[in-house]
Amino acid sequence: MIVYAANKAAFVEDIRLNRIHEKILLEFRRRLSRSVAAKEVDSWRNSLQFMANLLVDPEIPDDAGVSLEYHIPLTSKRIDFILTGQSDRREETAVIVELKQWQQAEALGKDGIICTPLGGAWRETSHPSYQAWTYAALIEDYNETVRADSIHLAPCAYLHNLDDDRAVNDPVYASHIARAPVFISRDAERLADFLKRHVRYGDRHDIMYRIENGRIRPSRSLADAVLSMLKGNDAFVMIDDQKVAFEKALELAHRAQHGEKQVLIIEGGPGTGKSVLAINLLAKLTDRDLVSQYVSRNAAPRAVYEAKLTGSFKKSRISNLFRGSGSFMESEPDCFDVLLVDEAHRLNEKSGLYGNQGENQIKEIMHAARLSVFFVDEAQRVTLKDIGTRNEIRHWAQTLGAEVTELRLASQFRCGGSDGYLAFVDHLLAIRDTANADVESIDFDVRVMESPQDLRREVLAHNANNRARMVAGYCWDWKSKKDPTAMDIEIPEHDFSAQWNLTKDGSLWALAEHSVEQIGCIHTIQGLELDYVGVIIGPDLVVRDGEIITDGRKRSSMDRSVRGIRKLYKQDPEDAQRLADEIIKNTYRTLLTRGMKGCFVFCTDPETNAWFRKQIETPANNTVMRAANYEALPYPLLATEDVRPFENAVPVFDLAVAAGEFSDAQSVEDCDWMQLPDWLRPEPDFFVTRVIGESMNKRIPNGSWCVFRANPAGTREGKIVLVAHRDIQDDDTGERYTIKRYHSEKAVGDDGSWYHTRIVLKPESRHFGYRDIELTEDAVTELRVIGELVTTL
Repeated sequence: MIVYAANKAAFVEDIRLNRIHEKILLEFRRRLSRSVAAKEVDSWRNSLQFMANLLVDPEIPDDAGVSLEYHIPLTSKRIDFILTGQSDRREETAVIVELKQWQQAEALGKDGIICTPLGGAWRETSHPSYQAWTYAALIEDYNETVRADSIHLAPCAYLHNLDDDRAVNDPVYASHIARAPVFISRDAERLADFLKRHVRYGDRHDIMYRIENGRIRPSRSLADAVLSMLKGNDAFVMIDDQKVAFEKALELAHRAQHGEKQVLIIEGGPGTGKSVLAINLLAKLTDRDLVSQYVSRNAAPRAVYEAKLTGSFKKSRISNLFRGSGSFMESEPDCFDVLLVDEAHRLNEKSGLYGNQGENQIKEIMHAARLSVFFVDEAQRVTLKDIGTRNEIRHWAQTLGAEVTELRLASQFRCGGSDGYLAFVDHLLAIRDTANADVESIDFDVRVMESPQDLRREVLAHNANNRARMVAGYCWDWKSKKDPTAMDIEIPEHDFSAQWNLTKDGSLWALAEHSVEQIGCIHTIQGLELDYVGVIIGPDLVVRDGEIITDGRKRSSMDRSVRGIRKLYKQDPEDAQRLADEIIKNTYRTLLTRGMKGCFVFCTDPETNAWFRKQIETPANNTVMRAANYEALPYPLLATEDVRPFENAVPVFDLAVAAGEFSDAQSVEDCDWMQLPDWLRPEPDFFVTRVIGESMNKRIPNGSWCVFRANPAGTREGKIVLVAHRDIQDDDTGERYTIKRYHSEKAVGDDGSWYHTRIVLKPESRHFGYRDIELTEDAVTELRVIGELVTTL
């Protein structure tokens, strides 16, 4: 998503008139339904002024493209400034500029890490050149348009307030500066030359529009990249906080070699790259001849990674790289240089098949390693035995005399790169109150299905790359474990049955090609990621009168994660309910956040399914907003006494009510009136409404307020129109109104007049599944064109 897009001339004018910050802020509110901190608004006013000063150079063409705050797909990162056009060789180019307001910096002896005052203290952060380069690398890796159209990406960094370049140009950063040069205050002319070298001619083919609407390919599966990394390749690009944590871990590993026992706690939610970081560290530490292992309580991720390595490494080496968390009960002190504990929140106190061996897994891991790295998300503790909290880790570190360092990951790589979706899930499950009460502004495919059959069909339809699976809460017995013909999950009212993941697949269930027909549970999916996940919510979580109610007794008696909960309900019902509530909600939180591109949900309880549908799909599935709550309205409504119709304001309509009335004269009393921006002069046939839905998201982003011209005359060929027809069923809403690109085919009658033989209403969406709406000769006469799109606001 691009928050602001214009050509150079318009951008410079917006800077000259001191309105650039207002336009960007308006777009944030309109597109994301949120605002930003005042400090960020000030940074726009400051940094963008410096870029405008450079762009006034007449050798940079006026029709070069300027894009601000471009959101990198599948991440939570934004690029400050992009200039697009063609180079001397007519090569299409996008210059990526990372803007910093730093005034001081200190070089560090760490790859890609520098120190600067942030938030009132000196802090380590990624070097601006490294940051700019990784952003370019991510776009190139994710975006097929960039590769297919050979669009050249030229990253750089501009620290316009920094006068001393010794730190940022320290030789330790030479490799990163070579890929993305860094410019300071006195380098304005050099930066202008850099821009002119890459953008000599204008952007005549909408480069950023094509990039923004290009097909997004998810980042490569972690499991697929393990082999490459262990052979010495950097298969994943780490950005920002991931890079800081990576270098900190290497530093601590070196320090631990000199007798200072170290513990590193890295906290991060789903999709923040904990496993990516763990495997990158495993590869780098192994390459440095440090005895290192990847450790996890859950067998599934270990099994997947080991399967990828089988045949490329000896079995003994594979076993020496991946170990279970109960493997260190009898280890000698400091016999490992580094232990990387993924999903550390799943650690148990005792080990062994019956949970009766050893003392404490956290203590045993620390005892066995000079450096122990614990990757933690306490909101993914999903069994009564999970003890992996930060407090517990700190306790044992203090007991063993280890120095503790704590870091947090925030960069988001799952759920469409959206922190908003993760916050929405927490809000939905009443885990914590967040500002994300809906998914309206989140670019992630989340839907509630009418039946488990529908859910299965969606998962099968999205399994082109063997990256979609069904999962469920563990509420059904695993009968097929002993009887391969038995069905486990049975929902007779929907004529649905399926088996749990097959015994023969075990922890490799997520990789097996035939396993899309089976259903996984928390024990076979935690720690792994998919493109699409279908989640069946069982009777252990229901909604009554809008309140989520959990019951651990509804879990299968075969589920060890709540073993003992029935006895606890009798002994201490209050404590039992508290523990069950945490485990059940965390379980579904984990299941609902396994997908990188989408999540489909079905609840076995009808009231619960209806409630989830209301929370998830309202108002996101209404193509036109249901009138007057005016969320994120970009310009103010005027009081009745201030309205001069079509002179200083235009009407705002609810199409569900007023679409049939546009041909009639409107009075001030009939509707609300909105002031238009200065650059758009009101006309007597203008009206404003909001478009919600994804069928036209290449041209009209979901949630946009748009200006239409009512009852347009003349040709409509190739225009975007709002139409009504009794036979239309809109893809997003099922309503008789829809907004599409208009195409018609005509014929000449015997009397010489022409008539429509066919009208096609075409969607323009980045999402799959939207089809043309075709109206043949008999139906076209009833089609009513209500409005023609003038502009989005």
